[in-house]
Amino acid sequence: MSRDNSADSESRLTRRHYVAGAGSLATVGIAGCSGGDGGDGSDGGDGGSGDPVEVLHGWTGGDGAAAAEALEEAFNEAHSDTGLNMNAIGGGGNQNLDAVVANRLQSDDPPGAFAGWPGPNLERYEGVLGSVDDVWEENGFEDAMVDEAVELHQQGGSYRAVPLGSHRLNCLFYNTSVVEDAGIDVDSLNSPSALIDALETVSSETDAIPMTHGMSGTWTTTQLWGAVMLGENGYQPYMDFLAGDGDEEAVRAAFERTAEMLENYVSEDASSIGLTESNQNIINGDAAFIHQGNWAAGAFRNAEDFEYGDDWGFKTFPGTEGMYPLHFDSFIYPANNPTPEASKTWEAFVGSPEAQIAFNQFKGSIPTRTDVSMDEFGPYLQETAEDFANAEYRPPNLQHGLGVASETMTALNEVISSEFTGPYNVDAATTGFLDAVSN
Repeated sequence: MSRDNSADSESRLTRRHYVAGAGSLATVGIAGCSGGDGGDGSDGGDGGSGDPVEVLHGWTGGDGAAAAEALEEAFNEAHSDTGLNMNAIGGGGNQNLDAVVANRLQSDDPPGAFAGWPGPNLERYEGVLGSVDDVWEENGFEDAMVDEAVELHQQGGSYRAVPLGSHRLNCLFYNTSVVEDAGIDVDSLNSPSALIDALETVSSETDAIPMTHGMSGTWTTTQLWGAVMLGENGYQPYMDFLAGDGDEEAVRAAFERTAEMLENYVSEDASSIGLTESNQNIINGDAAFIHQGNWAAGAFRNAEDFEYGDDWGFKTFPGTEGMYPLHFDSFIYPANNPTPEASKTWEAFVGSPEAQIAFNQFKGSIPTRTDVSMDEFGPYLQETAEDFANAEYRPPNLQHGLGVASETMTALNEVISSEFTGPYNVDAATTGFLDAVSN
């Protein structure tokens, strides 16, 4: 899936055929700060004094901590002459990390690099990102990366970040023993309605939580709604919604299905737990199903005596067969960079086979490079890579930066917070979502 070499760079930037609805934004008040001119950042510090590159990221627990540690070890081994200061900022859905990054950029104190999402998410940093065109060119990343990565890591005609791994968002994981005790044929679940029937069976036949769901932050519910929207209505209505032209009945149907799940089949403590605790319910055998991105599989891999197939399984979220809702983990390069040389060493490493193998096998994601062997990734991620290659559609995920710009995402999450965290006001949530994407 390497990019063709025709002179279509500009059309790739403007086409946005699957990044619909991403208007021109400069959120969190940082556009134009730090004196950034969108240049290469070479005027922002000496960078040649041997100072370590400071890297901010949000991987502090579950799957993330092990993956970040493996990435750090691999970098130190490959670049022992370049110092590295990995600075972890905890918090679900990158919310705390984003706030810290915004504050640092506003204060003219950028890190050397920070983890984030490409595509429309980059618009919040308009004017304050440096160019890593040289990193892409010197390392042949355009030919090595999947097509979507090539397009989504550009802004204003230059590359601003390097991808590290790819997640999918239409995952339904389950505890094998609980599902078997309930007598459920997981392969038969082909619609959100069928999933609800299975949740009812778990409720009536076992003592387990039918669907574990952490709601201490709003992002998990917005993410679940996106999967239900795809499964209930299909690809095109989902894409129309992202483009600001959503069908009211389709949006309402997705909220009705999601409300049915959350009102009847999640745990009583759902509002007070987050992703890590929710995922632990699957590992402990206390729950049957969880919807998450495939980072949940990273936590399963890192759990003791919890094996794919024997102890846990995966099903494409019912109704979304043939789709791969796309998400990237990337490292973004600020302008006025305090350590430009070391930071570009880091960016080049992020896109290397060594980094993508070290990180993704623990994170539950797959490499964005097309030339990396999957031998070290285990059966689940090998299947994920096959699904990516064979997917009929790769729609952008809603919650994590590719589907809508950050300002729109904030508005969507505010609707979930105010109207759809119990009680579940389907009418108000439907109107709120349609208004958010059309503004």
